[in-house]
Amino acid sequence: MNRHVKIVLGLLVVGLAVIALAKVLLPLWQDRSQKSTSDARATKGTIQLAMDNWVGYQPMCSSQMKTRMRQSGYILECVNDQADYPGRMEKLRSNKYQLAVATVDSYILNGARENFPGVITAVIDESFGGDAMLAWKDQFDNLDALKQATNLKVSLTPDSPSEHLAKAAAVHFDIPALKTRVKDWQVPTNGSEEALKNLLSKKTPVAVLWEPDVSRALEKGKGQIVKLLGTEVTSKLVVDILLANRDYAQDNPEAVKTFLANYFHTLKYYRDNPDELRSEIKDSTGLSGDQVDSMLKGVKWASLTDNAQHWFGVASFGAIPEEGLVETIEGASRILVGAGDFPSSPLPDHDPYRITNSQFVTDLYQGGMSAGQFTSPGAAVIPAAAASAPVFTALSDQQWKSLREVGTLQVRPILFQSGTATLSYEGKLELDEAAESLQHYPSFRVLIKGHTSTQGEDQANRTLSEARAEAVKRYLTVTHALEPNRVRAVGLGGSQPLARQPGETYRAFMYRLPRVELVLVSEVF
Repeated sequence: MNRHVKIVLGLLVVGLAVIALAKVLLPLWQDRSQKSTSDARATKGTIQLAMDNWVGYQPMCSSQMKTRMRQSGYILECVNDQADYPGRMEKLRSNKYQLAVATVDSYILNGARENFPGVITAVIDESFGGDAMLAWKDQFDNLDALKQATNLKVSLTPDSPSEHLAKAAAVHFDIPALKTRVKDWQVPTNGSEEALKNLLSKKTPVAVLWEPDVSRALEKGKGQIVKLLGTEVTSKLVVDILLANRDYAQDNPEAVKTFLANYFHTLKYYRDNPDELRSEIKDSTGLSGDQVDSMLKGVKWASLTDNAQHWFGVASFGAIPEEGLVETIEGASRILVGAGDFPSSPLPDHDPYRITNSQFVTDLYQGGMSAGQFTSPGAAVIPAAAASAPVFTALSDQQWKSLREVGTLQVRPILFQSGTATLSYEGKLELDEAAESLQHYPSFRVLIKGHTSTQGEDQANRTLSEARAEAVKRYLTVTHALEPNRVRAVGLGGSQPLARQPGETYRAFMYRLPRVELVLVSEVF
């Protein structure tokens, strides 16, 4: 190859490189020029928030919120990924999303696979009746009825709060059919509406739904469909959170803080203007006003004050801080382990604080945003009594008997010293675990049933069983501060023996008969 040809080829390569570089740089220059000569010159950047159509996220992606973010210099883009939690976590890890929303349980389940790519910066809301497990009454009228089911089929949306509610029922109430590693009991659906169709057509006798489909099922069931378990009677079970990509939170703390400040301002705006929130939800969902009201009643939003005092444990004069978020994380981890999703706690170093960051809420709460200015917009659409813990009035014997049994809490055998009503050390440890489960169901009363074997004198057995039930009640009310009016102890002696299992020896059968059961019961309205 002669010298002239080499020069020509060299110039050609340089020319092509210049053209390629121009194609890259020219749009950037044009974009910069356009931005610098317009009102967009003050824009600090774009924040992409991964979300889905759960009504609790509406204020965060509302027109009010986006306007506030623009005024603060940020473009807020809400990306609806149709509740693709695994994909959401992968994109949060790869920095495609700066922020994402999720429930605590879904973050633990899906975030563990991505080494927990985000930190929890705020609690958004808690499901307050927005999710429920329902069934045809003639097949299953309470959770205990599910324990005897064979070939049980439940319609629900996988990787959603519906599945977590089913797992919680399985673990807390010891329902074997729902605890199998092979989830052949599940009939997966693409959303709650499809699960509702399966329930109404009796394709499955049980379904886990969210609003407005819960209300639709009860209305169309006309007394034949019953609610086995709903989040209106749970606490710290289905909790929505805001996640910030770890790198973004570290490199752009002011952006995260600005986002949260604008969000809490938006909550206050919709509290003061609830009709605007209703109108936006109607426009975005196409639902009727009654259906929107039903949805709103299923959400309990967390204000800045709630986040600081009740979820992140930020100290405040005159208030006792609570670390509700850590309790929720630990409770969700126990459920996921009990349901077979993990062999042990998947949290980094088993430490819930490794996935939370309270600094943003602390700075806002202690830095001038008065607690009195911020209360949940849910106060405008949720009865005030719903936001506080229930107060249990004393009931007569007849009133206790009229309560509906919801289900028997899973408790390993509570041991007593032989022939006595004195709790053993091991028995107290079992009750400590039971008390942790009871925290998720603060609206239920607790009926403590004492049982003995069928051998011996009936009255003596009844007296011993009642004394043991009273010992359990005393431990729960004194050690764990359960309201005395909430708890009742009864001794049944050997009048309600368990069924003998196939192949069970007589000795093993007799060993199982003496027991104390914690049965959750509810009012009937």
